[in-house]
Amino acid sequence: MARIAGIDLPKNKKGFVGLTYIFGVGPTTSKKVLTEAGIDFDKRVSDWTDDEVARLRLVLDNFKTEGQLRSEIQMNIKRLMDIGCYRGLRHRRGLPVRGQRTRTNARTRKGRKKTVAGKKKATK
Repeated sequence: MARIAGIDLPKNKKGFVGLTYIFGVGPTTSKKVLTEAGIDFDKRVSDWTDDEVARLRLVLDNFKTEGQLRSEIQMNIKRLMDIGCYRGLRHRRGLPVRGQRTRTNARTRKGRKKTVAGKKKATK
């Protein structure tokens, strides 16, 4: 089992799909990393040799992934909240940040339960 950046990659997946299990590595970055490491995209994770896994680790050290990326994102959000810009206020209030409507929808960010329209009471 290949363990890269603290993540156990699934054995049965192809290489470029398996790398996307690492936070911060999408399909495009995955293919770029595999090209730099000299590994075929369609080669399964279980078929990687220890040498190939070591080369992948070296290439991935140049990218921000997992904990380092998560902390950077949190610091960016905290900075927005501290300077009091519009996006920061939306984060602080727990509302959608990117211009979505809130009159309807936005239940995920607002955290309100669905209202059920007048239920009919059972007659006896």
